[in-house]
Amino acid sequence: MQSFRHIVPALRIFQGADSLGTLGAELARLGSKRALVFCGATLGRDAGIVDLIVSAAQGRCAGVYAGVRSQSPLPAVEQAAAELARVNADAVIAVGGGSAIVTARAASILMAEQRPAHVMCTQRDPSGKLTSPKLLAPKLPQLVIPTTPTTAIVKAGSAVLDPADGSRLALYDPKTRAQSVFIHPDLLRTASRQLILSAGLNTLSLAVEGLMSRKGDPMADAMLMHAVRLLTKHLGASEHDYDDGERAELMAASILCGHGSDYTGAGAALTLGHAISARFGIDNGITDAIVLPAVLRFNAPEAAQGLAKIATALGLPGTEQDVAGARVVDALASVFGALKLPTRLRDLDVPQDALPELARVSFDDWYLQNNPRPVRDAKQLQQILQEVW
Repeated sequence: MQSFRHIVPALRIFQGADSLGTLGAELARLGSKRALVFCGATLGRDAGIVDLIVSAAQGRCAGVYAGVRSQSPLPAVEQAAAELARVNADAVIAVGGGSAIVTARAASILMAEQRPAHVMCTQRDPSGKLTSPKLLAPKLPQLVIPTTPTTAIVKAGSAVLDPADGSRLALYDPKTRAQSVFIHPDLLRTASRQLILSAGLNTLSLAVEGLMSRKGDPMADAMLMHAVRLLTKHLGASEHDYDDGERAELMAASILCGHGSDYTGAGAALTLGHAISARFGIDNGITDAIVLPAVLRFNAPEAAQGLAKIATALGLPGTEQDVAGARVVDALASVFGALKLPTRLRDLDVPQDALPELARVSFDDWYLQNNPRPVRDAKQLQQILQEVW
């Protein structure tokens, strides 16, 4: 009998054209009277969207902060934390994709803890083990109105980019999980096809790696397998744009994957994608799709059960240990090919001499510890990068 713990965090999800009608009531339930809206500059300039959200808050909004930047760079997060303090915010409403959601969480941590991010982030202890310091100060309630299918919607980790050296500072605090999520068609329509595609590919990679992880349980498997089904069905459904139904299905997949991967973690593909995206400003989903097939081949000798689950989710006939890996790689390559994605890092102007540093940074990523095949050193990651260069 497998031993596991499956503790489900509280979350309230509202979807549909009437979903924002509950925003004011949710703020009242949380005791909030001065919520600060976080968004990027583009959404911040959309008066219709801003008015929709502020009006839905029913007088419980302290203002709109439109300083969110892609990849959540540390200076922007620090500025956001200062804005939370300036308006005396008692809740946060994150509107947008992963950067808005992560910035809102990370800024809440910085404001509450009053310590530098470099002190609070996940790092290796003297024994070489990755550890995340406990962040004990109370945090502002987080409400999320997403525009892209990102797993950040339901996560507790917040990875902030340090522009000084391109590293990712991972801040982890379960108290910053979203308490309420509002999936509204007007907000979903604001995201371009490219943004949805990138977020969806990142979510697909996380779901696939979660199913191969050394951790997990039957409930997590069910969520991740259905996320794979939804993503592979809908990501390539429209050549020009996604309709409201497809956007909603992809959003459901992101929430399922976000929940499921909390119990499994991810692996080498996500860690490599993180490093490449942070260093070169390339969308996470695109880099994940490039490295994922090579990572699957690397892990195949020690991931038979996981590959069988992925094969089932993809609807592939037969899951014998010696063929499931090849079938999964071929099936995902077919999905990526239909989306006309780049297949080599060189296609994205990633220089070959950057590979050792990318491997070194990836080796310190928290996700790597649950990779099904243990990664002993950065050289193994460099070999994977070389394969897809």
